[in-house]
Amino acid sequence: QVKLVEFGGGSVQTGDSLRLTCAASGRTFGSYGMGWFRQAPGKAREFVASINRSGESTLYADSMKGRFTISRDNAKKTVTLEMNSLKVEDTAVYYCAARTAAPVSAHVNAYADWGRGTQVTVSA
Repeated sequence: QVKLVEFGGGSVQTGDSLRLTCAASGRTFGSYGMGWFRQAPGKAREFVASINRSGESTLYADSMKGRFTISRDNAKKTVTLEMNSLKVEDTAVYYCAARTAAPVSAHVNAYADWGRGTQVTVSA
C-alpha cells in the first residue's frame, strides 16, 4: 500500500497552466504504475493520464492529448501532471492513483490506492 497526497490545484482562467504533483510515501514507489483521474460534480470519475513504473510509457485520454503531460521522479517519489491550455471543462477534483501492475491503464478499477484529490477550477 502507498499513501498519496496531491497538491498544486487552484483557480485559473481559460488558457492558463497548472502543475499538479502527487507525493507518495513508502519504499517501493518505483514498483507502482501511476495515474491521474478527475471527477467533476455530478459526473463519474474519468481517466486523465497514466505512466508506467519506469516512466517510459504514458497514456492519455483523448481530450488531454497535447495539453497535459504526465511524468514521474522515482527518486523523489513524485508524479507530476502538467496542464496547459486549460478549459472550463477541465474543472474537477483531480486524483492521483497507484497500481501494483507495471503497464499503463485507463481503468479506475485497476488502481488500488488513491489520494484525496485537489481541486482545479478554470473560469472563462
